[in-house]
Amino acid sequence: MKEPVTSIYSLANLVAGVDEVGRGCLFGPVVAAAVILPDEALLGLKSAGIKDSKQLTNFGRKKFDLMIRQTALDYQIGYCSAAEIDQINIFQASLLAMKRAVTKLKLCPSLCLVDGKWAIPGLEIPQQSIIKGDEQILAIAAASIIAKVWRDDLILRLAKKYPHYGLEAHKGYGTARHLLALKEHGPSRHHRRSFRPCRE
Repeated sequence: MKEPVTSIYSLANLVAGVDEVGRGCLFGPVVAAAVILPDEALLGLKSAGIKDSKQLTNFGRKKFDLMIRQTALDYQIGYCSAAEIDQINIFQASLLAMKRAVTKLKLCPSLCLVDGKWAIPGLEIPQQSIIKGDEQILAIAAASIIAKVWRDDLILRLAKKYPHYGLEAHKGYGTARHLLALKEHGPSRHHRRSFRPCRE
């Protein structure tokens, strides 16, 4: 993980890291998190090894999820359902999920650091988009972990209602097993029907 951009934090009283997960899935919502970390916790969290959720094991994500929740000044989840994704497309839904997470924060950040190259439309809070921000900014990495754990827990609950798809193994991504199940059983109400494998 790269060295955090500490100069950005010094320019604002409260900085929120924002990231989304599940954009490439065939099943379930796209989920975003917004996290505000206290400045004094950044060094400790970095030393603990927090990094982008994609670079962690499931055990590591669970451990850091608890640590972040206990440390954060504020954190919130926002999401867009499969139906919303089908209606407005996954790109717009990802941005909307991030906006929902930010606007649910009880503390109003002075700045939002958003993972990726695109700004969140209609957000009335100053923001900065950072490509690969989850590899550079601890608050964004923390948001990726919070969002990933929340989404995985949701998918595991839904897996019990939809056992045919093997969701507990792939969390909604388009694995060979998932694609085969779609051919055999068709899409469920939580599948993204605008995505080609679900249409076919």
